[in-house]
Amino acid sequence: MTKKEELILDIQNLLNSYRDIHKTVINPQLLEFMDEESLKNIIHSLLDQKESLATPDIEWLEKFKKYNT
Repeated sequence: MTKKEELILDIQNLLNSYRDIHKTVINPQLLEFMDEESLKNIIHSLLDQKESLATPDIEWLEKFKKYNT
């Protein structure tokens, strides 16, 4: 497997890690024209999105910490 194929698979896996989203299958030929740096940027963007979505959940959960004592 080439590095580009691995990156495309990583993108697909990240997309499939979202809750309540239908399974995503990426045809590697659709992203073949992109260079490795562009694919890595997509991955970073997806990771940033996941982090920003998780932050409100963490803040919300922190409110309930007082009940653990």
